[in-house]
Amino acid sequence: MPAASLLPLFGSAAGPGALGGPAGGGGGGAGGGGRKAAGPGAFRLTEKFVLLLVFSAFITLCFGAIFFLPDSSNRRRRRPAGSPAPRRSPGPARRRHLERIRADHERALREAKETLQKLPEEIRRDIRQEKEKLLQDARGRKEAGAPGLPQRLFRQPVGAVGQEPADPAVRQRRAKIKEMMKHAWDNYKRYAWGLNELKPISKQGHSSNLFGNIQGATIVDALDTLYIMEMKEEFKEAKEWVEKNLDFNVNAEISVFEVNIRFVGGLLSAYYLSGEEVFRKKAVELGEKLLPAFNTPTGIPWALLNIKSGIGRNWPWASGGSSILAEFGTLHLEFVHLSHLSGNPVFAEKVMNIRKVLNRLDKPEGLYPNYLNPSSGQWGQHHVSIGGLGDSFYEYLLKAWLMSDKTDEEGKKMYYDAVQAIETHLIRKSSGGLTYIAEWKGGLLEHKMGHLTCFAGGMFALGADGAPNDKTGHHIELGAEIARTCHESYDRTSMKLGPEAFRFDGGVEAIATRQNEKYYILRPEVIETYMYMWRLTHDPKYRQWGWEAVEALEKHCRVDGGYSGIRDVYNNHESHDDVQQSFFLSETLKYLYLLFSEDDLLPFEHWVFNTEAHPLPVLHKDDGNKEENQK
Repeated sequence: MPAASLLPLFGSAAGPGALGGPAGGGGGGAGGGGRKAAGPGAFRLTEKFVLLLVFSAFITLCFGAIFFLPDSSNRRRRRPAGSPAPRRSPGPARRRHLERIRADHERALREAKETLQKLPEEIRRDIRQEKEKLLQDARGRKEAGAPGLPQRLFRQPVGAVGQEPADPAVRQRRAKIKEMMKHAWDNYKRYAWGLNELKPISKQGHSSNLFGNIQGATIVDALDTLYIMEMKEEFKEAKEWVEKNLDFNVNAEISVFEVNIRFVGGLLSAYYLSGEEVFRKKAVELGEKLLPAFNTPTGIPWALLNIKSGIGRNWPWASGGSSILAEFGTLHLEFVHLSHLSGNPVFAEKVMNIRKVLNRLDKPEGLYPNYLNPSSGQWGQHHVSIGGLGDSFYEYLLKAWLMSDKTDEEGKKMYYDAVQAIETHLIRKSSGGLTYIAEWKGGLLEHKMGHLTCFAGGMFALGADGAPNDKTGHHIELGAEIARTCHESYDRTSMKLGPEAFRFDGGVEAIATRQNEKYYILRPEVIETYMYMWRLTHDPKYRQWGWEAVEALEKHCRVDGGYSGIRDVYNNHESHDDVQQSFFLSETLKYLYLLFSEDDLLPFEHWVFNTEAHPLPVLHKDDGNKEENQK
């Protein structure tokens, strides 16, 4: 055994007062102020190796006693009187064993002697080299079997690349959106490369505690946007960063929801578009690190997870330690694909169990409250929202059905039942004729609609084809009405960008009345609905509304260092928040690009988008058979 590898045995094993006094005194070892305060186990290096010699001698003595003392079993046997005592001769196996012990003992003594002759700096160097070798060996073993993934013949799904728009004016507008992406990406690369997000005014990196110590959120979030915009050099450099630098072995608490939709979703999408195996491996590796979040009495996952220790908890403000509907309900698409790509059913089993828990519960008026206690399995406060805290749960019910090639009948039923309850209890029309989705608090309506809620226009339209009782036209119309309301929320501001929330009370309609609701952080939900409505109706007003948003972004949010959010969209003078959100590249610019693309790019029959706009392929019924036949 190398002497360096024995050092830790003695750094903590000896107690206070060993070798005649308190450990760590005088000028031993590392010395100086850079060392931790001396404690009971802080021996000098010389003392450690004296102990090593004593320890080696003790081991030799013990083994000698075992192998050279007379055999007690023979002693207990009575031999005939007068017969000579038998001579004991060790057998071949015992001799080889003894020779091995002697050789190990001599090697340990030799290494200890050599180490004692070295300078402290040389010993520390040897220890560092030994640690690095162990880490490299461990990494090599992990990568060699990692993550134990089955071989998979990659077949790029239909629509990963589309044709140029036929209309020159549309083509020109799409080229402008690609230029916006380049401006955002180049500045991120220049000022914040490898960090999570960019501060475009300060021209430096910005990190949110949502990701713990995981870095590179903008890179992973932007991968698929770079790919579909055919920004090949940028995609290549992003892939190389992921390969060399994306590290999930961090001791930090992360948001399970945010890391899933941005990192897992982004990696899955990048794999399905490009076929680069590194993205599949990284996605599954991260998915495995998220699994301890489900270690609760009900299997409803924690909101927050330390991905090193596996310890989870919920947000302290969330209704008596509850998990949040939009968070635990927004794992389904990604986890089903993790099972598909890894061959490990555990991911899909975890999210299917969430459905079982939900289906056992009574729903007030058929609605899903935003809070569910993961220990008791009971609802928290009866607060219902199709915006923040609830939104993407409903989106994922619909998209789970679509992604399953319309075989997930349970997801379908849950979605359309929920939409019926939403229509009955939450959707209202203002005196001015604007349709909006209110929030429900213990049976009372709050006539407020968030920017986040504006995604629902696209959701209603996307789900129209499967609506029961010939309600397809009704759901399309409902989507169109929500799109109009959300466009009004933009059009009624000074900057033609929508506020975080807007109200329908006190004589106002589609206007923010509170200062803390007047900001715009480059959110995509309104543009998302325009994209869905364009694809499903081809009404030109949706492209026109999208272009109005482009002009407003360029006028008010573009700065030298990228794009920034706005603190007050009703003010005539910009006050920037100095954050270029990663979802601006992942969602806002992608949805704009798709709005001005032909329908053959990521067609809805073959792709669904996760809630971060990462496209995931529909798992067609015959995909499994095709894959089996190609192995």
